[in-house]
Amino acid sequence: MRVIINGQAREISSRSLDALLSELEYEGTHFAIAVNYDVLPKGRWAETALKSGDEIEIITPRQGG
Repeated sequence: MRVIINGQAREISSRSLDALLSELEYEGTHFAIAVNYDVLPKGRWAETALKSGDEIEIITPRQGG
C-alpha cells in the first residue's frame, strides 16, 4: 500500500504501525509517531492499523547544539 512517511511517498507491506517500524528497521523506543497528525502513545502502536494514503511522521531525537 502507498503511504507518506516523513513527507515522502512510499510503498509498504505492513498493515500496522508496529509492523511498519520493523519493516523500516527502526529500533528502540526513543521516538514519537504521528499518524494523520495524531501523536500516538507507544501502547497503541500494535493496535493501530494503517491504510493507503495515511501520513506518518516518525520523529527521532537528535543531539547537537
